[in-house]
Amino acid sequence: MSKLIKEFCAENYTDIPLAIHQGANRIELCDNLAVGGTTPSTGVIEEALSYAGEKHIPVMVMIRPRKGDFIYNDIELKIMHTDLIEAKKLGVDGVVFGCLTPSGWLDEEALETLIEASEGLEITFHMAFDQIPKEMQFTAIDWLVEHGVSRILTHGGPLSTPIEENIAHLAELIHYANQRLTILPGGGITYQNAEEIANKLGIHEVHGSNIVKLD
Repeated sequence: MSKLIKEFCAENYTDIPLAIHQGANRIELCDNLAVGGTTPSTGVIEEALSYAGEKHIPVMVMIRPRKGDFIYNDIELKIMHTDLIEAKKLGVDGVVFGCLTPSGWLDEEALETLIEASEGLEITFHMAFDQIPKEMQFTAIDWLVEHGVSRILTHGGPLSTPIEENIAHLAELIHYANQRLTILPGGGITYQNAEEIANKLGIHEVHGSNIVKLD
């Protein structure tokens, strides 16, 4: 198996140097991890890019204006668009976002606007994916592939469930995606179980805020 990419979910800058030292080889940068992550400040992005860049570690920045659901109004989408453009100007490697409709489907119009603004960057569709009804997730993968999304961050089920209970569904998603994009498991993956889960699923990328040992 090729080297496992351990994407460290960083709340602000504080733990990034230690995480990289401990083996994190990609950073998802956000603020407010207690609510699932929101957009970090410009200053945080600048410092994270400066440090990670010296170590040749890519940085993906969360674009999310608030806690709660992923159904955004026009003003919230305008905020996201502005934040995304600013992050791009700073030189981020990728962005992380997700938008849904009240029915639980992809907000195609909002996503098309953000994807267009993300040209040249890697795009991760975040765990909003887990709010899509399971029977519609395969069609969602097709749509995201067609629109150039690089990866989908997913727990494979409700976050309240242990990730081990979701291995079967994650395997179905990985099989269906068929390397057209990367299914990136997260939520409950730690430095203690990352290798085992990666081996079970036959994958090369895992995600978590505890993906490397920090103490």
